Amino acid sequence: MRLKKVETGQKLSKKLILALIGLKLGERAPDVLRTAWYRPEFFGTSYGRYLNAVMRGPSEWSVGERELFAAFVSRANECPF
Repeated sequence: MRLKKVETGQKLSKKLILALIGLKLGERAPDVLRTAWYRPEFFGTSYGRYLNAVMRGPSEWSVGERELFAAFVSRANECPF
């Protein structure tokens, strides 16, 4: 179930970006972007900081390895990333 407000409640600039992403992908833009951009103070900002720390911060794994792990998990979860 999708909340209508999250579906359509982004600012015009974000709606245009979502449309361009959709055109580039040939399908609907990922829902995680809609959620993050709808209320960035609630979800997007803190999630973005955490994601950046995990994917780009100090680690024994390279950035490429972490991206590969993320892609594998997304595929296993049938996520389009």
